[in-house]
Amino acid sequence: MVDNQTHHYLPPAGGDITAITDTHHHDPLLFLSSFSQNNCHGLWYTAVLSIPAVLFVVYLGFHLKKNVKKLRHRRSHVMIAYYVLLWFSAILNLAWSSLQVWQCIPGKELSWNLLSLLTALGTLCLEISLVAFLLQESYVSGLEALAHTFIISGLIVGADILLKAICVFGFHVPLFMDSETTHRGKWGLWTVDELLLTCTYGYILFVHYSTWRDKLPPRPAFYNYVVVMFVITGIALFGCGLAAIGVGFGHWLYSLVAICYHTLYLPFVYITFLADFFQEEDLLLDNAYYSEMKDAGFFDSDLE
Repeated sequence: MVDNQTHHYLPPAGGDITAITDTHHHDPLLFLSSFSQNNCHGLWYTAVLSIPAVLFVVYLGFHLKKNVKKLRHRRSHVMIAYYVLLWFSAILNLAWSSLQVWQCIPGKELSWNLLSLLTALGTLCLEISLVAFLLQESYVSGLEALAHTFIISGLIVGADILLKAICVFGFHVPLFMDSETTHRGKWGLWTVDELLLTCTYGYILFVHYSTWRDKLPPRPAFYNYVVVMFVITGIALFGCGLAAIGVGFGHWLYSLVAICYHTLYLPFVYITFLADFFQEEDLLLDNAYYSEMKDAGFFDSDLE
């Protein structure tokens, strides 16, 4: 029954359904209540995701001029490629973290799914290409190695994103909708995704502690990265498996891993693989200044 004068939908007599105002009437209280009904994340959740993402982008921007100058001076195609990819992933991750509300706004499902796919594309491409590059037996920094790396990672990431796009837009699997906690197809796909990543990192660790360890690059930072990612993907796999069989704790555990991944992964990559490259020249200059001062006798009094 509709009241044409007030434009309010009236509930049936004796029903428990509350009156819903006309969609053209923007009531803040009703807007917030609709968030609660759709299990939307609150302001604190968005802040937890957004603040680290903003700080990291600001940090990259603060050092942008100096880092670009070093990249142009040293002409490392590998570092240039990964620095650009890091910026691309950081900006997408910032947008994804800040626009969590899109999950709950009618008509924004398409935009949210596209943004989530692009964000997954950036971070997964960075993650896979790093592993592919470091696993090459010819651990060099030339264009040939870089092209080979991105061909391999591009094929893997392209197949993964295509599969997710087909599931989301073709079969309407709510892959990126956090309010959907019981969809079997969603958790099945995430379980397979995390299983493949866990097996990849597990295989690298197995090779590292086997007789074939000489095939891997002699970089301690690389193995620290692999150990951390193996633990993270293993926990995510465990959470997805629990969620797939209907255990609520699995959904909570996977959400916690997702928060850690989106807030810490990109800074972790920067510290592990790029920070030394940008600081190396400064250290060399400091050592040169120290040698010049030592030769000039500035530290003779300290020795006496």
